[in-house]
Amino acid sequence: MSFAADTARRPVASALGTFERYLTLWVALCIIAGIVLGRLVPGPFQALGRMTVAEVNIPVAVLIWLMIVPMLLKVDFGALHRVAEQWRGIAVTVGINWLVKPFSMAVLGWLFVGWLFRPWLPAGQIDSYIAGLILLAAAPCTAMVFVWSNLTDGEPNFTLTQVALNDTIMVFAFAPIVGLLLGLSSITVPWETLFLSVVLYIVVPVIAAQIWRLSLLSHGGQAALSAALRRLQPVSLLALLATLVLLFGFQGDQIVQQPLVILLLAVPIVIQVYLNAGLAYTVNRAFGVPHNVACPSSLIGASNFFELAVAAAIALFGFQSGAALATVVGVLVEVPVMLSVVRIVLRTRAWYQAA
Repeated sequence: MSFAADTARRPVASALGTFERYLTLWVALCIIAGIVLGRLVPGPFQALGRMTVAEVNIPVAVLIWLMIVPMLLKVDFGALHRVAEQWRGIAVTVGINWLVKPFSMAVLGWLFVGWLFRPWLPAGQIDSYIAGLILLAAAPCTAMVFVWSNLTDGEPNFTLTQVALNDTIMVFAFAPIVGLLLGLSSITVPWETLFLSVVLYIVVPVIAAQIWRLSLLSHGGQAALSAALRRLQPVSLLALLATLVLLFGFQGDQIVQQPLVILLLAVPIVIQVYLNAGLAYTVNRAFGVPHNVACPSSLIGASNFFELAVAAAIALFGFQSGAALATVVGVLVEVPVMLSVVRIVLRTRAWYQAA
């Protein structure tokens, strides 16, 4: 049986669950809570913010493990060889991530930040803001895409394989693309941060999830695995919300002090997400890619590895730089905008499959 036929037989969720349906509201409340708590009781957040290795925050990494391990439990490595049958979806994602996304963001950054919004932005930070936007777009999503894929009933084996491929490409392509787009002859890339992020956000959770999966299957079979997945679904989403509280607790002061700057920087980021998601979704449909492969393909093509982007911006330009602030704005808009993309691909399933 082909990979496409097998995935087509799976039951497909007709809608988000009750908790997921109001996830945008919970996200907004957590963002507000993070900002308020970060200003009222900064001590605990500062202590947690200092727990870093190579600019990678360890508490955030732990929460990301809780976020994605339940998704990775679904992955059957025995079926990974069949993902090659979905080479069209892989080609679309790679093309969007590396041939379209960084360059489209650079154009949008230069258009909006460098030209249209220039009169309302601090003159000395214009180039730094654009640099932050480029760093954001040059880092394809690694961890969060497992959440988005899960919410759209995306094919988990395809998602893992595509993310792993993106991480491999990122090791070699991140520095040249960023250097080219920033117009620099050379750029110091925090390689230790890059490699540690891949290890923390992919290698460790994959190994942990597979050990757990094998244990569940060996002791209780598929029923035990299914029961564990049902219990862990809320844990994954709660970890997402806790991550937001932490991130915005760390950066609350900058957000409160510069609301207009935040709003203006959000414009090219939001446009970029919808542009790349729509392009990937449409091209996948034209290529006849199954919907549960097209969804993660489109979501990977649109979202950003904001953890790495924030760390790289801080390492390259400093914690108080415009580049660091631009990447934090990426975190601000990432979750609500990507949730809207999740809703769009779910609601257009019938249109997509009618092709």
